[in-house]
Amino acid sequence: MKLVCAQSDLSANLALLSRVVPSKPTHPVYANVLLEAEPDRLGLSVFDLSLGMQIWIPAQTEVPGSFTLPARFFNDIVSRLPNAPITIAVESPTVTLACGAGHYQMQGLEAEEFTALPDLSESESLHLPSSLLLEGLQATLFASSTDEAKQMLTGLHMSLQTDGLEFAATDGHRLAVAYGQPEEFSPDTPLSVTVPAKALRELERMLGRTPVALTLRCDQTQVVFEFATEQGMARLSSRLLEGSYPNYKQLLPRQFERQVTVERQPFLAGLERIAVLAMQKNNVVKIKLDAVNQQLDVSAEAPQFGSGEESLPAQISGTDLEVAFNVKYLIDGLKAMTASEVQIQMNAATAPVILSPLSGTKMTYLIMPIQLRG
Repeated sequence: MKLVCAQSDLSANLALLSRVVPSKPTHPVYANVLLEAEPDRLGLSVFDLSLGMQIWIPAQTEVPGSFTLPARFFNDIVSRLPNAPITIAVESPTVTLACGAGHYQMQGLEAEEFTALPDLSESESLHLPSSLLLEGLQATLFASSTDEAKQMLTGLHMSLQTDGLEFAATDGHRLAVAYGQPEEFSPDTPLSVTVPAKALRELERMLGRTPVALTLRCDQTQVVFEFATEQGMARLSSRLLEGSYPNYKQLLPRQFERQVTVERQPFLAGLERIAVLAMQKNNVVKIKLDAVNQQLDVSAEAPQFGSGEESLPAQISGTDLEVAFNVKYLIDGLKAMTASEVQIQMNAATAPVILSPLSGTKMTYLIMPIQLRG
């Protein structure tokens, strides 16, 4: 195998692929990246049987072939090479890199030991624009759990309804649900899967900001996302989380006694300032509805440090109320929204509260208040 490719293309994509490689692989080949040299292109793949990624970059192929190299080691060398053409030549088990005045040799493993990524080509396909998927992930992924003891909650639930695609994530303290419906959206087969959040975060990075047409395929155990590039199909595959996702819809209140409309950016900025105090002790921030003056009062106290309070103009319907929240949960939710105004709906000081943007991505964010002693 022998080829020439641009250092910038190879380095950028190896950095992305190296994030997927497990730190403690069950087999040495799972720590490797598979190189597949074909006419005018080079394929790069990583796979550990749970999460896999494949990307193609332009290349001048002299001798087609395939081989695997330690992904992180390969990335560390390539990222430090000058921005110039790189020649990769394989004479198993040795690979030689030549770039500018530098020559490097490293040892690899035969491609036959590498397990091919699933493509699920026999499964039903769902086609959607990447912008819809990215908007859904931005609005919900932050609310997934990082606690591996709650495995199902470490994923994001995607379900296909007759009226569109629904995204949901919860860590048990908050719940984010987003809805999207692209034009000409007519799925033939219902979809209900829970995908690990880690895999979807890598998909976000993989997609970047360039809009593409995305294809989603899944079976009972795996999901595959694919999209076309100039060099070929880029692919991310992931094992699905097993089990039943919580029935989150039953958590959403249907009636509210109080409703508040406030500008999102000033509210977020005020919370971030108050958070400096709140984070000195238990992260608690108090939100007070002042219906008479039509304002929202945000405050926090930190013994031995001090206290702070900010008032924001708001449109309030209902009576006064004081509610305490984890300030991080409020900030996370507001950052996930893009609307200029946010609606807050609530009942009592200990009942679930709903935040919703008044424009942009259709989103529902439920957050549980904190019950203060005394």
